Amino acid sequence: MDVQAVTNTDFEGLNLVHRGKVRDMYEIPGHDDKLLMVASDRISAYDVVMNEPIPGKGEILTQLSLFWFDLLGDIVENHLITADVDQYPAACAPYANVLRGRSMLVKKTKPLTIECIVRGYISGSFWSAYKKSNVVCGFNLPEGMKESDKFPQPLFTPSTKAELGTHDENISLEQMRTIVGDAMADKIASICLNLYTTAADYALTKGVIIADTKFELGMLGDELILIDEVLTPDSSRFWPLDEYEPGKGQPSFDKQFLRDYLSSLDWDKNPPAPYLPQDIIDKTSARYQQAIKQLRS
Repeated sequence: MDVQAVTNTDFEGLNLVHRGKVRDMYEIPGHDDKLLMVASDRISAYDVVMNEPIPGKGEILTQLSLFWFDLLGDIVENHLITADVDQYPAACAPYANVLRGRSMLVKKTKPLTIECIVRGYISGSFWSAYKKSNVVCGFNLPEGMKESDKFPQPLFTPSTKAELGTHDENISLEQMRTIVGDAMADKIASICLNLYTTAADYALTKGVIIADTKFELGMLGDELILIDEVLTPDSSRFWPLDEYEPGKGQPSFDKQFLRDYLSSLDWDKNPPAPYLPQDIIDKTSARYQQAIKQLRS
């Protein structure tokens, strides 16, 4: 059965406050402390949104985030109020069919101005940087590491947040301290490392390596809470444990497959995005489906 893709949303009576790479955020009249977060089927790579969606992707992101919110709830509070569309404010009711399965009613927070990245294995941009110098983002890494090797301990490596169409930039923990202060920086790093370690240990029992991931945190008054999506194929590298072999890139259950395809093209990784063939869309979708199937099994 074909899945109808949701590329953009436009809900009359709700106030669209932000359209991100994947999510549309709405304010709801009469509910100033809440937001409606809708995961579309858009997909981005290298901070560029592709023209073609991945049908059903938004539902996978939402359902996997809900799973992790529940599993990790003892570590830090999160922004979820409910994902039951029938419990949403009345203004959302006309859009229930679109919202069901791909949306959350969440607490309105002030998001941090940095991305919170935790890396358990050396891959991607970190591997590229390591090949030039074993000091990366302020970390003095061991000599002789191979691509996809596990770090002696997970690393918290923050980055700046890029505007749509531009690229995030890695920063050191010391640079982050100048942005948020010493105490807050330590708290953020501690929460993120705890979240990653707990999730990574669980995932191994399901045959999945979480190589790295990106968390979003926000302030609810004076409280630091977990927001946005959590440990999805959009925000993480998921590798099959039974195929793990250091010394090369790994097969994955995430959008690395799409990145690899895009890297094979004559494209400068800036807008406009290249055309995605149906075969690439289907194979990307299959990896997302495999990720949620294994992790929730």
